Amino acid sequence: MRAKINLCENAGESRIMIKMKSMMKKVAVVGAMLATCHVTAAEADKPNILFIVCDDLNTHVTPSGYDAVKTPVLSTLAKEGMVFNRAFCQYPVCGPSRASFLHGLYPESTGVLDNKADIRQTRPGTVSMPQYFKQNGYWTASVGKVFHSPKHEHGDKAWDVFQRFDNDELPVVAKARKEFEAKHGSVDEGKNARKWKQIKKQVAAKLNAQTPPGHGPSGLTDEQHKDGKNARQVVKWLKGKSYGDKPFFITLGIQKPHVPFLAPDKYFDMYPRGKITFHHDPPNLWETLPSRAMSGRYKAFGFELGKENEPRRRKYMQAYHACVTFIDTQIGLVVSQLKEQGLWDNTVIIFTSDHGYHLGDHFLWGKVTLFDIGARVPFIVRVPGTTKAGSRSDAMVELIDIFPTFTELSGLQTPAHLQGKSLVPVLKDPKHPGDRDFAYSVVSRGKNLGYAIRNQQWRYGKWPDGEELYDLSKDPHERNNLANNKQFKKQLDAMRKALAEKKKIAAGQKP
Repeated sequence: MRAKINLCENAGESRIMIKMKSMMKKVAVVGAMLATCHVTAAEADKPNILFIVCDDLNTHVTPSGYDAVKTPVLSTLAKEGMVFNRAFCQYPVCGPSRASFLHGLYPESTGVLDNKADIRQTRPGTVSMPQYFKQNGYWTASVGKVFHSPKHEHGDKAWDVFQRFDNDELPVVAKARKEFEAKHGSVDEGKNARKWKQIKKQVAAKLNAQTPPGHGPSGLTDEQHKDGKNARQVVKWLKGKSYGDKPFFITLGIQKPHVPFLAPDKYFDMYPRGKITFHHDPPNLWETLPSRAMSGRYKAFGFELGKENEPRRRKYMQAYHACVTFIDTQIGLVVSQLKEQGLWDNTVIIFTSDHGYHLGDHFLWGKVTLFDIGARVPFIVRVPGTTKAGSRSDAMVELIDIFPTFTELSGLQTPAHLQGKSLVPVLKDPKHPGDRDFAYSVVSRGKNLGYAIRNQQWRYGKWPDGEELYDLSKDPHERNNLANNKQFKKQLDAMRKALAEKKKIAAGQKP
């Protein structure tokens, strides 16, 4: 900037100095304004990020080809973005899976192989995805279940704000409490507290227990459920522009359809039990499978291995599907608010789950298996200006790919230690094969691990007591184990070799 000062021959030194000081002040002010504008412009170039992660959601959603469940919001998101048909978690249990994808590392590298372990102890100093974005100028916010539990929460280091909610009091519990207080006084007084705690547990057991899993219409409204509160909290942040002048990185942790399978009554009405259909497995299925491939959680649901109990299965599937449609509706509130606030065209969205879930498949219930229904997850991505509306990809995806995908889309340098691979090439071109040939998952069995790798056609599983091999093109439900069939020895050997190489990579070694 050039100063316009009239330096007359007869002008006094004091007059010149006064004008010089005035000029310098103006320069300083303008400089500060320019610097501010530069920072704001740089931040404005970065997209906002909405990461939606569900808990225990398998591929029973319409975009994944399961038309028996109503998910209109996810269907609309899929029509406007890209659906990945082959996306898999790296560990089919909440804690290890979340530690894995939130840090872009395989479970063997995080050291988190059960729900108790904490990466802050197993791998101190490892920067999580939200922490990295916070360090790089993003306003970061979390609501619901993102890190595994409050004990695993990274707090202020990762988030500018984080929040968890509980369901409101169930009507059956409220009724029992009022009756109790009418006889004994407040449930918070003295001996009443302990006595009421026992009664409350008994009253709520049918709906709220973990074992056997509670299920049924809750009697609550959408906004009284924790997921209703979670979605409305995100709406509140967007509406109030809590992020200020920064781009935002918001993670919406959806708790359902994790047990107990509770949802408002109207969602149960959508799924009459008599109309629920499912695949039937042969009673002798487990005679050809390694026993360690099994998870015993089916017993808590009241089932027997190799025996179909259709009425009971329909009851639990109805409850699970009701939860899925309920959370779809809550996500719709957030999508609508993004559009209303004019943020839709500058917000990257990834929707997924921490792992899959058995609903009687292979006579199993719950998680902790490496079958595709246990490890495969729904995966939808929308990147304004990049993803082609309604596109689909068969590229092999691992959840650890989320971290590097977000960094590349945001123009940030991807941390060198990440083991995931960016999906941006595929997002730009649905026909791109992706950067990996196999998707890899592990799960603990005592002190040992079970392993699985998949490519476009085959899945191979290795357990302490045996192996699995499935031709997914002919056997998508994995009922015909070919591992002991001599005709497939060549394919079995190829998958063994691929697994050995993948295990080295997962452990942080060169293959």
